[in-house]
Amino acid sequence: ALIGPYAITSRALGAADKAAASNRLTLAHIGIGNQGRGHFGAMLGNRDAQILAVCDVRKNVRDERSKMVDDGYAKDSSRGSYRGCAAYNDYRDVMARDDIDACVVATPDHWHAIVSCAAARAGKDIFQEKPLTLDIREAWLMVDYMRRYGIVFQTGSQQRSDNRFR
Repeated sequence: ALIGPYAITSRALGAADKAAASNRLTLAHIGIGNQGRGHFGAMLGNRDAQILAVCDVRKNVRDERSKMVDDGYAKDSSRGSYRGCAAYNDYRDVMARDDIDACVVATPDHWHAIVSCAAARAGKDIFQEKPLTLDIREAWLMVDYMRRYGIVFQTGSQQRSDNRFR
């Protein structure tokens, strides 16, 4: 056994205003266009989360968002051993990564169930933009997947109580 004094940085333990690197939620954002941009911005500034990947079929959008993450984290020394934000065209490539805890899904509506079920199968928790699905069959399929794989799932319901958005 090794005994002796050790220096452990506040970054490793999590300073009062910063989560320890081991306690951060690692994220992938899938669908980062108009609707996904708001969620992306909120998570980019969240010290309890770290964006590791972005995914969008539009190369210019995914490259722009990936650069935003890299530029933002380059200025933040609390990000530890951050190695860059990967940019993917295909959501299935994101699912193959075991270092991603959760996915933010803001794809076009007809992709919600497909992407979220794939994320559940890959063991990733999910925040998904509304609507949940396009039909009741997809909704029950998603319920089954979330239960089967023990996934934490939330559908965004922002602005539903504001008369301007009804």
